[in-house]
Amino acid sequence: MTEKRRIIVHIDMDHFFTAAEERQRPELKGKPVIVGADPKGGKGRGVVSTADYEARKYGITSGMPISKAWKLCPQAVYLPLNFRLYTQVSTEIMNILRGYSDRFEQWGIDEAFLDVTLKVKDYEDAENLARRIKADICKSQGLTCSIGIGPNKLVAKIASDIQKPDGLTIVKDEDVGGFLAPLPVRKLLWVGRKTEQKLQSMGIGTIGDLARRDPAVLTETFGTFGTQLYLSAHGIDKSQVEEREGVKSISRETTFQEDTADPQLIMQTLRSLAEQVQNDVQEQRLSFRTVALKIRYENFETHTHSKTLPFITNRLHDLNKTSVELLTKNIKPQSKVRLIGVRVSSFVETDKQKTLV
Repeated sequence: MTEKRRIIVHIDMDHFFTAAEERQRPELKGKPVIVGADPKGGKGRGVVSTADYEARKYGITSGMPISKAWKLCPQAVYLPLNFRLYTQVSTEIMNILRGYSDRFEQWGIDEAFLDVTLKVKDYEDAENLARRIKADICKSQGLTCSIGIGPNKLVAKIASDIQKPDGLTIVKDEDVGGFLAPLPVRKLLWVGRKTEQKLQSMGIGTIGDLARRDPAVLTETFGTFGTQLYLSAHGIDKSQVEEREGVKSISRETTFQEDTADPQLIMQTLRSLAEQVQNDVQEQRLSFRTVALKIRYENFETHTHSKTLPFITNRLHDLNKTSVELLTKNIKPQSKVRLIGVRVSSFVETDKQKTLV
């Protein structure tokens, strides 16, 4: 007896932060609304967390510097992050979604995967279930969501982003190749800006281009990640839908070949580590508030110094500035350093739009 093919549903709430705010304040509907850092008349620091669809008409996207958003749309309504509200609404939505599936996985504050293989007979049945989910969320929460349905998590997640807002996209097993082929490679999970640029330098602009490449060449260029890229381009994803704990922190550290007191080398290494951490943050579509510096001296004495920012960010500029500040304030003069590391934490999931470098 052959195993039944999986049917996975991905639910993504539409502009979740601003939608939750607009539900609380109906007078905001129809206006450009931006949730994030305080713009301070165009001189604010930090980034946009979420912009509603009215604000996006002005070219505003998540991850954009709040100062740039102000220049593009100074008349928008700018709101601070209200995590108590977002967490409350998210909990209510996730409780609804759990009731529609035996296997459930929350993905950040505003997304979830459901494995409905045992709940439905076929894709038509899955479509009916998705419409019930949309109606249930709309009736109980007054919010809309976009849903993707496919044979695995990868395809379902990409599908949910195709017809936003309030969309429903179904990709059957036999249609996966044709669905993915024309899409830009950035649509694949974990393909960030740097990976995208590297692929484009190789003449790979679409997922179809990637699927046609020799997997050996991809592995040679990207290591084991090259194999994952090749499989993803063919719509292959065997990961299971399962409950998971969120990422607590992202860090990078390195041990010098020789203990060093060279300030230029230490600073250069610190900036390189910060860039790697920031790239990981971008890949996982996160923003952070806390930056930590780890220093281990030649005698193995180890210190960790941290700073919590007054705003959330995913910018390399902010990470570099804070890391350098922690280093210059805390490093022991003339002491040789054996190891140095950078860590970020206190994460916030950003809306799944383009983020900035």
